[in-house]
Amino acid sequence: MQKIIALVFMALMATPIAAQDSAEGDAAGDPPIIFSADEVDFNEILWIKRPLLVFADSPADPQFIQQMEFITSRLDALDARDVVIITDTDPGARGELRQQFRPRGFMLLLMDKDGTIYLRKPAPWDVREISRSIDKLPIRQREMREEQQGDS
Repeated sequence: MQKIIALVFMALMATPIAAQDSAEGDAAGDPPIIFSADEVDFNEILWIKRPLLVFADSPADPQFIQQMEFITSRLDALDARDVVIITDTDPGARGELRQQFRPRGFMLLLMDKDGTIYLRKPAPWDVREISRSIDKLPIRQREMREEQQGDS
């Protein structure tokens, strides 16, 4: 019974994410910003995107669900900061990212474009808090200065 509930919940959670991603991707011509860990090659996003990794032991983990709700409600703020969200909810698959970062249960991990780990959190964070952390990063500070100079 728990497996059925988990599967139904996963289907319900995946639908809004996929719908929002495809709507965003189609409207702006941009690709979606939420990916499964097995879909991402870190070498391809290095110096281009800021990975925000969300680990959990199950897609039905309440902390994972809450974090994804936070993220999907403010995708625009993360996209503006060149963030790509990478999720891993299958510890049994022993994926490369899971082996590298060794999460225990739920974990939120923020990296900068150069691959430096700037944040590890054992609980969900609101996008506002994530955005503030990103805006303090040296590379982001340079990007904001360059944007200001471009507007002048």
